[in-house]
Amino acid sequence: MNKKHSFSVVSFFSGAGGLDKGFELAKFAVPWANEYDRTIWDTYELNFPNTVLDRRSIVEVNPEDLPPSFDGMIGGPPCQSWSEAGALRGIEDHRGQLFFEYIRLLTASRPKFFLAENVSGILFERHRKAFETILEKFASLGYNVSYALLKASDYGVPQDRERVFLVGYRTDMGIWFEPPSPDRKHIRTLKDAIYDLKETAVPAGGIRSGAELSQAPNHEYLTGGFSSIYMSRNRVRAWDEPSFTIQAGARHAPLHPQAPKMESVGKDQRKFVDGYEHMYRRLTVRECARVQTFPDTHVFVYNNVANGYKMIGNAVPVELARRLATKIWLDLSNHVDVPPNWDVRKFGPLKTGKSQRIDVRKLLKEA
Repeated sequence: MNKKHSFSVVSFFSGAGGLDKGFELAKFAVPWANEYDRTIWDTYELNFPNTVLDRRSIVEVNPEDLPPSFDGMIGGPPCQSWSEAGALRGIEDHRGQLFFEYIRLLTASRPKFFLAENVSGILFERHRKAFETILEKFASLGYNVSYALLKASDYGVPQDRERVFLVGYRTDMGIWFEPPSPDRKHIRTLKDAIYDLKETAVPAGGIRSGAELSQAPNHEYLTGGFSSIYMSRNRVRAWDEPSFTIQAGARHAPLHPQAPKMESVGKDQRKFVDGYEHMYRRLTVRECARVQTFPDTHVFVYNNVANGYKMIGNAVPVELARRLATKIWLDLSNHVDVPPNWDVRKFGPLKTGKSQRIDVRKLLKEA
């Protein structure tokens, strides 16, 4: 690799490494990462043998613990606080406050750029003040900050998944991040992603040994009943459609497209089609990983299959991460000066695929 174009990032809230893998595929080195969840450590270290994994909580990490030099900080602070499916407590939740731990380390290191990912719920009106506080803090550190709500299916991921990405370039670089253009003409489907795996699925037995997992690496699916909440809407997408969002909860995994779509039998109530009940099963761990665009070489290590679903559902889709990282890599390599856009668009509705820029000086004047 040309030394001039050799960039590195440190990773926080690394999880199973979806974001990190995307940056690796885009030519970034990932020398150091931080992940506190012990159920993920073996998976991360297996798939990133050249990365030093710090296993502490981010609150215990000091600036001197980081590599002496790196070009960017990446990570997705815990999203449950902002999630529509969660308690919506936002910054008041201790998990929401971990955003400020990320900012603390960014303040000390001031790399060329940062990228932070979170759920679309962070844009809800009830979180407006907290989100603006986060944006202003990033900008006050001396970063040109952009944020965008991106739909994964627009970026080669066979899945309906919307996430917010915040990217900041240090102001002395004189550039702003713009996300790559969405590609809505080539939407990948479940058939593209998992059709070749249709004969590989095996029911999970709850707890399985490492030997058993090595014989059927990640091709298990969770068995068991379906809650009334799960049965309140259709959970089956056809082969020629992208998947529903892959969630962290194993019991909420989408159903395999071999089954017909569920029938409505009342308000917020569905059932499996009579005579086809045997065809309804959750996607396997590996099928979920395929939908999240993890390569098959990325192996997930767990004893309880629920942990496999959790680490995959919490990940950033690898292909989306790769495309964002590629754009950042090109920006850093070319370092094209773009005049700053000082026309601040106040926080409000954001169309998918559009980015907004934040000028903290103007924001503070208008406050």
